[in-house]
Amino acid sequence: MSKKKDALLAEYAGDISEKFSETPDMKFLDKVVTGLGPAIYNKDASFVSGSDPSELDTVRTNFLIKKLGLDDGPHLMHAIKEVIREYGTSERNKHRAVIYYILARRFKKEGAFK
Repeated sequence: MSKKKDALLAEYAGDISEKFSETPDMKFLDKVVTGLGPAIYNKDASFVSGSDPSELDTVRTNFLIKKLGLDDGPHLMHAIKEVIREYGTSERNKHRAVIYYILARRFKKEGAFK
């Protein structure tokens, strides 16, 4: 594992602990980060803008529906907005890996990551 990836994993784990009061499952977090590939190193792609409807729709479509295999419906956007709210509206930099991790755990879809 690269030093850069290790540093990001530690940062993500800190957010999960602080913002969501959860002890992060580091093995699963690593799978989520690996699944995101090089996007975690791209400043723009590594964050989710909680106030951008098209960004939230991308999370819904590409992650919840395509990756996790969930059925579409208003419950998906509700779940995304709930996670964004818990992350903290004042927190500008919401890490995509953390949001995906929390959503996958809440929908009990850890198995989508091999």
